[in-house]
Amino acid sequence: MKYHHEKIEAKWQQYWAQNQTFAATNNSEKPKYYVLDMFPYPSGAGLHVGHPLGYIASDIVARFKRHKGFNVLHPQGYDSFGLPAEQYAIQTGQHPEKTTRENIARYREQLDKIGFSFDWSREVRTSNADYYKWTQWIFIQLYNSWYCKSANRAFDISELVEIFRTEGNSNVDMVCDDGVALFTAAEWNSFSHEQQQKILLQYRLTYLAETEVNWCPALGTVLANDEIVNGVSERGGHLVIRKKMTQWSMRISAYAERLLQGLDTIDWSESIKESQRNWIGKSVGASVDFRLQNTVGSISVFTTRPDTIFGVTFMTLAPEHELVSIITTPEQKAAVEAYVEATAKRSERERMADVKTISGVFTGAFAEHPFTKEPIPVWIGDYVLAGYGTGAVMAVPCGDERDYAFAHFFKGQKGMPEIKNIFNQDISEAAYGEKSGFELTNSDFLNGLGYKEGTKKVIEELEKIKQGKGKTNYRLRDAVFSRQRYWGEPFPVYYVNGLPQMIDAKYLPIVLPEVEKYLPTEDGQPPLGNATDWAWDSVQCSVVSNQLIDNKTIFPLELNTMPGWAGSSWYWMRYMDAHNDAEFASQDALKYWESVDLYIGGSEHATGHLLYSRFWNKFLKDKGFAPTEEPFKKLINQGMILGMSAFVYRSEDSKKLYSKGLIAGEKVHPIHVDLAVINDITNELDIEAFKNHPLYTDYKNAEFILENGKYIVGREVEKMSKSKYNVVNPDDICNDYGADTLRLYEMFLGPLEQAKPWNTAGITGVSGFLKKLWRLYFDENTGLTVTNDEPTAEMYKSLHKTIKKVTEDIENFSFNTSVSQFMICVNELASMKCHHRAILEPLAVVISPYAPHIAEELWSQLGHEGSISTVDFPIVNEKYLVESEKEYPVSFNGKMRFTIKLPLDLTVPQIQEIVMADERTIKQLEGRTPNKVIIVPGKVINLVG
Repeated sequence: MKYHHEKIEAKWQQYWAQNQTFAATNNSEKPKYYVLDMFPYPSGAGLHVGHPLGYIASDIVARFKRHKGFNVLHPQGYDSFGLPAEQYAIQTGQHPEKTTRENIARYREQLDKIGFSFDWSREVRTSNADYYKWTQWIFIQLYNSWYCKSANRAFDISELVEIFRTEGNSNVDMVCDDGVALFTAAEWNSFSHEQQQKILLQYRLTYLAETEVNWCPALGTVLANDEIVNGVSERGGHLVIRKKMTQWSMRISAYAERLLQGLDTIDWSESIKESQRNWIGKSVGASVDFRLQNTVGSISVFTTRPDTIFGVTFMTLAPEHELVSIITTPEQKAAVEAYVEATAKRSERERMADVKTISGVFTGAFAEHPFTKEPIPVWIGDYVLAGYGTGAVMAVPCGDERDYAFAHFFKGQKGMPEIKNIFNQDISEAAYGEKSGFELTNSDFLNGLGYKEGTKKVIEELEKIKQGKGKTNYRLRDAVFSRQRYWGEPFPVYYVNGLPQMIDAKYLPIVLPEVEKYLPTEDGQPPLGNATDWAWDSVQCSVVSNQLIDNKTIFPLELNTMPGWAGSSWYWMRYMDAHNDAEFASQDALKYWESVDLYIGGSEHATGHLLYSRFWNKFLKDKGFAPTEEPFKKLINQGMILGMSAFVYRSEDSKKLYSKGLIAGEKVHPIHVDLAVINDITNELDIEAFKNHPLYTDYKNAEFILENGKYIVGREVEKMSKSKYNVVNPDDICNDYGADTLRLYEMFLGPLEQAKPWNTAGITGVSGFLKKLWRLYFDENTGLTVTNDEPTAEMYKSLHKTIKKVTEDIENFSFNTSVSQFMICVNELASMKCHHRAILEPLAVVISPYAPHIAEELWSQLGHEGSISTVDFPIVNEKYLVESEKEYPVSFNGKMRFTIKLPLDLTVPQIQEIVMADERTIKQLEGRTPNKVIIVPGKVINLVG
């Protein structure tokens, strides 16, 4: 009976689907285990062999936990809203829903082919209305909430309204916009409804505000920082500029400290934690107000070194700072406006990273030093960002690299005010006035104080003159939540007199409307501006025609959509209760599953999805919906599987193509080659196939410079990409070698967290291993060869070594070494001619998490009903691992000549007697008697002289 992987795998995949073998229940006496993958965005390209790496690892753990008696939730779905589908729709005219549905079907086909134990009954798609109904619901909860600093949690907005009604806002420690005006209870009660709503917007956890955003004119939308590469859009490479727009934002900054502290409670890699710590960017220091000269107002700055205040020699504002247009003098207006326009074309990341080309422009304005009253020139510079701190810095050139570079660049420029520059001196000298250009009498209160004492003293003095106070600041900024796109979640928002109103949750979902065009409108509105039926009837509580808008009972709906991270910020909770129409998930389901025990996904989401999802989870915990503070207990970031690219080498005139071994000394350019036209083992180019390939018609008449009559391509390990033609389709591997071979091989490549190159040539060894495993159970001619004979001690030892190793490996996520152990075990059992049921039955269970199809078939052929998936995992019996014998090296004058296997319980005289009587010893001694016989029990035997 031969091993036919294609029949076996199709059989068991069908069995799992028909019997819902991996469906989890929300009510079980078993302990729960929730293992989750970051769900994929379904692109038209489908999966390549790099994509399933994390899925295979999580599937091994899920299957192992079922064997260990857990009720396992291992779901899958699709992050199916997003810009790529919309851009494809713009190019082809096809509705994004159609292409997304087709892409999902392709992904599902590929995922099923690999044999994952997903509970498909809980599948979610973020673009389905029954899913984004609850994303809209969460948005409403955020809108109707505010954050109390003293209680360190969110509360319903109605409680804040009650506080304002009875106390005003002066005694409430809350998170809100900067510069909120104080009012009494009487004043609040005298405000109109519209005035009150405008004030509440300054406190809500999601709010409308004018915000600096990354605007991409070509795509007609705002982009997140992680959607921009080198100042252009990641998709399409289009110019991105900074501009102010009224946008929805999420007040994630309210949760900064909790997001920071929560990192200490979760089992994540230190690198991911550090990325989040840096992104949150906690700083302790002081807020300082520098009054403006010759005008009303002041510039507020945040500094971590208030003790250096006497070293301040100039101030720099972000070009986008709201004061720039107010304080700029007429003489400087043209230069300032030109600089502001130029800065808008640079991304924040560019500006943050660039210290070599720092530049700026003088505004013509001066501020006043709080203590010395000296005039301080105010500049603008692109190294200061409006969204960080206050968008202004007090510059101490001796203590900050950017301040130093800025001061050095402008030192001595004609027509500019002097920037007092302090070079190459200790920061403490600048801090306390020495050599700073100020009178020492102004800083006498710092004499003899160290850094900490000086900081404290400066803050005290600033508070006395009411020009500053101690403050903790965070780099983390509120997240812009609006996108000028079509293919995203609609906001459940309509507008009355320009103020947002939430649609009652019982009328959700607000379904994405049909539009003729997916581009912005001619007057620059988002794509939803093309919808003809996109108004809210507040009486009928339904979406109606725009023509009916009367701003009395029928009002315009929000035209922006939510960003891609909206649906992915809570999806793990929907899996807990995926078909609940009444709640986003029932409290029973949430209480049972609690949080994700193991989460596997890419490290590129460190400061995007992984931060936003923690924020939403904490908010939902505050509101009594989520059962835990943190969503993901343990996180593993899988490494990347790299592709082996192939190259031909063309001459500068493109008339010759040189074989790899002949390029030395030639001026050549490497050209990526489709792997379909090369022999993947010999690296030989199929010249005729290359010439006839549609990608290489330009080289049809080129001269091929061969080595030994062959054209050998160059090879290089790179990221898998369609543009590099090095993508390997998992379908091809499954068809040629089987899904079990693919699963084992991907784990065998190396540690899960590390990047590793793919080499299809290496997969034959794993394929051969599975065939060898099969032959332990079957003979090609006679069929099943399994016996009920009692195994030998060596057979038990081989099995239990494997049980122990695999158990430890899965618990430590060291999957690659398990595959090696399987190979060792099968080789050992084959050499012992083991066909014993007592060995082969548990062996099938042990290998089942890694190679489930062949394990299911073996289990069935051994006479068992049902699936192997819930059979108890074998327990290691240590008695079989106790060594009873030792293979000694036998040496003569220190040189090992042979080995001998002896029982470990022999005494030294017994060992010597056996060794001396051995024919090999007699031959080595040739009649001589050794001067000394050195025996260390359990280690060595050495005959000397």
